[in-house]
Amino acid sequence: MEATTLKYTVIKDKSQYDHYCMQLEELLEGEQNEAVQDEIDLLTLLIEKFDEAHNTFTESDPIALLRSFMADRGLKSQHLVEILGVSKGYVSDILNYKKGLSKEVIRKLADYFKVRQEAFNRYYHLTPSAGNYTGNADLVNTSPQIQVAKQ
Repeated sequence: MEATTLKYTVIKDKSQYDHYCMQLEELLEGEQNEAVQDEIDLLTLLIEKFDEAHNTFTESDPIALLRSFMADRGLKSQHLVEILGVSKGYVSDILNYKKGLSKEVIRKLADYFKVRQEAFNRYYHLTPSAGNYTGNADLVNTSPQIQVAKQ
């Protein structure tokens, strides 16, 4: 019996990881049928396993990571509304750093993208919206310094 070579194997190094990521992008951009979808699913699984083992997203803030996952899968904000079961405005606020991720949203994102919750459950800086400073504790003045003018 002749040995067959596998088209894909478990990712062993960064160059193989990069190569598989490029192949996945090409597949996502091309025509998709059931066979191609199986190939996409397999590559996605191999890439996610490598990410998990090597924690390649530790330097990304959770929103940059989310945007990256969305781009990889061709998702738009409307898809997140459906995946997370939240309003379009909340998704917009999350993607624009105006609101933090709730525990429930973190759980759903981790489950959907097949990563650990820690990937999304990390500190990142929020941008204050006009007149609304309650979204980020860093922006709230919890210990006001009152200076009394000496006469």
